[in-house]
Amino acid sequence: MKGLKERSDQFEIMDDMTMSGPELRRTLDLLASINLWLGGNALTRDGVGKMLQPLSKEKTIRIVDLGCGNGDMLRKLHVFGKKNGYDLQLLGIDANPASVAYARELSADMDNVDFSTINIFSSEFREMEYDIAIATLFMHHFSDEEITELISGIKKKSRIGVLVNDLHRSELAYALFWVISLFFGNHVARNDGLVSIRKAFRRKDLEKYAQKIKGKSSIKWRWAFRYQWIILNQ
Repeated sequence: MKGLKERSDQFEIMDDMTMSGPELRRTLDLLASINLWLGGNALTRDGVGKMLQPLSKEKTIRIVDLGCGNGDMLRKLHVFGKKNGYDLQLLGIDANPASVAYARELSADMDNVDFSTINIFSSEFREMEYDIAIATLFMHHFSDEEITELISGIKKKSRIGVLVNDLHRSELAYALFWVISLFFGNHVARNDGLVSIRKAFRRKDLEKYAQKIKGKSSIKWRWAFRYQWIILNQ
């Protein structure tokens, strides 16, 4: 399909950090549901589990979720941590204050989950420290140069490492999503889902980034059309 050979630089509607109101909430909820249906949450949870496995459960592990949206991924990790005996402190950050407010509302009963409005290019973010940084369907929003710079900086601040869960740029994935999205009834989710696939990655892209970032990298393809990229400091 024309346009999928190289990554697109097209903007998504959700890249507008002033977006708010019922439409934003409906879109965030739908995107979270799609991520659940297509195995995205499980892929991030699996990656975090691999990173936690060699660690002592006696220590508090700080995890930051980049571009947290409505906070669904951290709520899943909250349940995972409780079930498996990990002491997790979970922080979601997003540049859209309306998304952060909604995530807080949905996570109000979880005492180890918090959210903050922070731009990842800000000095405030650069000064943060954490054990693990996770990015679920987040890195494709940025250019190749920005991704290399971001992950290099994030890795330096993370004690354990970085987990990237993002889309595979595939003609088949694009065609399947085009058909499925006809039933969404949500223009933003349909538009941004298709744009996301055009902005997504092939293995050669991730391998190119990994060569520029010091650390132990593991890149695995998983259904449905996802890559799990783990970068460890140890």
